[in-house]
Amino acid sequence: MPSTQFIDEQDIKTPNLNTYTYDQEFSLECGETLPGLEISYTTYGKLSPAKDNVIWIFHALTANADPMEWWPGLVGKGDFIDPDKYFIVCANILGSCYGTSGPASIDPATGKIYGFDFPLVTVKDMVESHKLLKTHLGIEKIYFGIGGSMGGQQLLEWSCSEPDLFENICVIATNARHSAWGIGFNTAQRMAIEADPTYKDKTPDAGKKGLQAARAVAMLSYRNQTTYRKTQTDFDDRVDDFKAASYQYYQGQKLSDRFSTASYWYLSKAMDSHNIGRGKKSVPHALKAITARTLVVGIQSDLLFPAAEQKFIAKNIKDAQFIIIDSFYGHDGFLIETEALTKEIKNFLK
Repeated sequence: MPSTQFIDEQDIKTPNLNTYTYDQEFSLECGETLPGLEISYTTYGKLSPAKDNVIWIFHALTANADPMEWWPGLVGKGDFIDPDKYFIVCANILGSCYGTSGPASIDPATGKIYGFDFPLVTVKDMVESHKLLKTHLGIEKIYFGIGGSMGGQQLLEWSCSEPDLFENICVIATNARHSAWGIGFNTAQRMAIEADPTYKDKTPDAGKKGLQAARAVAMLSYRNQTTYRKTQTDFDDRVDDFKAASYQYYQGQKLSDRFSTASYWYLSKAMDSHNIGRGKKSVPHALKAITARTLVVGIQSDLLFPAAEQKFIAKNIKDAQFIIIDSFYGHDGFLIETEALTKEIKNFLK
């Protein structure tokens, strides 16, 4: 498949960014196929002779394949996930705009970008693409897998489909099946995108206003009322131009400057599809298939993925450990509370 367009400039500069090309048909859960795949990924460190030092990091909705960029404090030299100790792998997810095949890829049938002609993808499809990369890299065992939010969804899906692959896993602020609440938030965001008459244009700027509105909706679920009250409250007598309003516009603009509208639409649909019990007896039955030592982390103030969802995961995985981290930042705490995460992961892996 020809190279993906519109890759973020930061990714191009990432020295460890690689692309794996899979030149065979790739079947999707929706029943359609892709003629091939390109998978963008980074590796840090070296694979040990015994191949026993692999850490696979799974990124969330709008992140990329470079965890040192978006998870500082947890991943990097001197941090717990240190490339001097581990062979670190992170793959950009199917449907993204950061190098892996997605709506910005060229459709060989037309010679133009897919746009909204790209087929629907699911979390399971993402995991199947990760499996191809695992084989390409010669990885037979993964010492530790970690992911938050949509990254945690991928990790759970992979852990129950290949129970012997992971020795230890840590899933953070995630769920085993996406909730009606989460689907509602994602649907509201897609409605905002679809209200932009340009959203299906096959251009880099397609649907930017819609994407900005969608991100503004998302921010309300990523943070919480307390976060906004303490950081966005105005202490004067103004009647317009409120700090909270400016913040919403800023967050929308920031995302639209770096991300594709079509990818956002597709990835939110993929998150809605998450259900590790699909095709199995039940969600609890699927969780019980996981044999890796498991740490499940919830964020006390998370509105989007409430801690009850993580408690359910831990309850149904044999001997899983469950802990809750308090955070001012709501769901985004999984990216920010790296000091608390490091402490808990260290204790777990002992």
